[in-house]
Amino acid sequence: MISNLEKEITFRYLKTRKKDGFLNIITIFSFIGISLGVAVLIIVMSVMNGFRSDLIKKINGFNSHATIQSYNGQFNLNKINESNLKTKIEEIIISNNGEGIIIKEKVTKGVLLRGYKKGDFKNLNIVKNQNFSGSKILDKNEISISREMGFDLNLEIGDNLSIVFSSSEETLIGSFPRQKIFNIKSFYSSGFNDFDKNIVFVNIEDLENQLNLELGSRFLEIYFKDPTNIEELKKDLLNFFPNEVIYTWSDLNKPLFSALKVERNVMFIILSLIIIVAAFNIISGLTILVKNKTREIAILKSIGVKNNSIRKIFFLVGFIIGFSATLFGVILGIVFSIYIENIRQFLSNFFNIALFPEEIYFLSSMPYELDFKSILFISICSIISTCLVSLFPAIKASKLDTIKSLKYE
Repeated sequence: MISNLEKEITFRYLKTRKKDGFLNIITIFSFIGISLGVAVLIIVMSVMNGFRSDLIKKINGFNSHATIQSYNGQFNLNKINESNLKTKIEEIIISNNGEGIIIKEKVTKGVLLRGYKKGDFKNLNIVKNQNFSGSKILDKNEISISREMGFDLNLEIGDNLSIVFSSSEETLIGSFPRQKIFNIKSFYSSGFNDFDKNIVFVNIEDLENQLNLELGSRFLEIYFKDPTNIEELKKDLLNFFPNEVIYTWSDLNKPLFSALKVERNVMFIILSLIIIVAAFNIISGLTILVKNKTREIAILKSIGVKNNSIRKIFFLVGFIIGFSATLFGVILGIVFSIYIENIRQFLSNFFNIALFPEEIYFLSSMPYELDFKSILFISICSIISTCLVSLFPAIKASKLDTIKSLKYE
């Protein structure tokens, strides 16, 4: 327990005095250093969490959460429909894919063709996107391309587009690649430049007929209601499809997300050093405080104040500085994270530069995601650091020799 005397002396030592000018400067810099360290750490972690979440949403916006490929093209869905996994699944869609070449006047471009059934196309996340325009039904001889591809090729909804396939057909004068004309029924927009420039959607029957694909080449695409915990969901799928090939969005993008995780951890370690360095300033401040208060400490001991109380007083001084700095840093970090997009726009307009351009970072705005577990962890680490560095000066103060301290007074 902390006595009233200990509280009174602690707050007295925290008050500003003119004769303690240098000590006050050290205290102020310690406070600012810890606050900025905590705030910057929270901001960076929030932005990186937001970037990761935004990236996952965009990836899952045009890719299935899990894809199953069977060796015989047969998928027994009865097991899933009769299990608890059914409640976690939003959509199950049959698909197929292939490659082709778009021909538009003097322009030729290789693209990846994705085929879906007429009624399944509208269930895709990319079709549910608010940036989608046109018909959500993809019938035979119809095609859906990206808005960016339509702009590049000067195409509108209702125009015709010719595609050459890799398969060939025999004619009287030899073998020629198959070619088919499709009518553009819709424009999609994924937010990913590479995807928009290289993917088109067609009816699965047109795709399989033109490329001579068998039913065994089809895929089973599964969309979950919450794909975040995809590793556990994959384990459940393996129980139902032990002999099939299963890969998820996490498997396809593992190097990217592993790199993000490593970068996040490294940034946490580097920025934590700011807090540690600032916390060590507390040692300097408290050591000077102990030296300046030597006579007062001796007087306190002479009137019966115990060594334990002396330790508590100087420890509380360091703890209050660290705790208040951490609290201020948490508030600053949260507020900055919430308004980070407004701050980015202000800086971009003020300095007339593009901060985090969309074409490079695939971000139309600065994302953020506050993880209160991380904030709590950062706060605890900061407070523990300040507590540890406050121990040495506090113990030193309690060990002062009363007689020597008062000898020349």
